[in-house]
Amino acid sequence: MIVVGVDGSESARDALAWALAEARLRGSSVRVVCAWSVAMPVYSGMGFVAATPELDESFQHAAEQTLRDTLASLADEARGVEVESSAVAGASAEVLVDAAKGADLLVVGSRGHGGFAGLLLGSVSQQCAQHAPCPVVIVKDEPRGEAQGEAPLT
Repeated sequence: MIVVGVDGSESARDALAWALAEARLRGSSVRVVCAWSVAMPVYSGMGFVAATPELDESFQHAAEQTLRDTLASLADEARGVEVESSAVAGASAEVLVDAAKGADLLVVGSRGHGGFAGLLLGSVSQQCAQHAPCPVVIVKDEPRGEAQGEAPLT
């Protein structure tokens, strides 16, 4: 089984596309994981609010929607590959490392929705590379737009 982390970013989508292609070559299955957490109080406009079961449920639903959207965007690539998905509460790197126990491979994007844009590796991919119980593939961010030679939008 190949485990891949997604967070709704283009980098995570690229990682899933790579994992699906690799699974097809290996005759393997793919487990897609979206981690979520409320690590600190959330600012609501009226002030900070503590995490509540309703807020947790809202984050869970958002993570599940991220999974659905990401998988739908790669429906053709996923055809013929056994895919399971789960939204899991917890810190991203910890959730992915835990999900990778018993897996053949862990695949992550090089940059997701967190951290500083200038870092070569995001903190999640770096932690996964250091702590995963299986080999890790970090799919490098693909240049988009002008960097690929496309005309800029005006």
